[in-house]
Amino acid sequence: MTDIREAARVLWYFHCVYDDLEPCEVIIGLGSYDLRVAAHCANLFHDGFADHIIFTGARGNWTRELFSASEADAFKDHAIAQGVPSDAISVETHATNIGENIRFCADMVPLAKQAIFVTKPQTQRRCQATVQKQWSNVLARVTAPNTSFEGQPLPHHDERALICEMVGDLDRMQTYATRGFQTEVKVPDAVHRAFDVLVNAGFVDHLQ
Repeated sequence: MTDIREAARVLWYFHCVYDDLEPCEVIIGLGSYDLRVAAHCANLFHDGFADHIIFTGARGNWTRELFSASEADAFKDHAIAQGVPSDAISVETHATNIGENIRFCADMVPLAKQAIFVTKPQTQRRCQATVQKQWSNVLARVTAPNTSFEGQPLPHHDERALICEMVGDLDRMQTYATRGFQTEVKVPDAVHRAFDVLVNAGFVDHLQ
């Protein structure tokens, strides 16, 4: 398993972005199975990075049994529990993928010039490339909870699921660029090799 974890860490560090942040007009939290994203949005709000949050996301394959409503609604409830006023939060409950997350939020705040996008650590690079294509006129800064690879698995999304997710997202980043869904991302050879190690080891649950 050591070689598997080493390969997984290569993908992890590639997927992570962590832009430097500055105050902006809106914080956009991409819905998922991970409520730590909502908590991080709440922390950014309290730290004065923006006075409004949009949570985006319908109910997906990983959250259909996890939340009683949409991902966006679950994130909103969690942020309110962290002290964010309800009137400082908007929700977008129809998006089923990152491209829709970005496009639908762009429609909600078409005049926004700067935005902070908050997602899971391992989804940052895909989010960044998608924003560059789907909302090119916004100055986007991408961030996530500062979680380690070892600390990222959850009871409902374990290490195997995390690795499969990273493998699938790397594959999507390459195919989605050719389909016009995001900008092209240069993938280093070491990341390609780690991807091959993980695919050959059977971490293919999230491949298309």
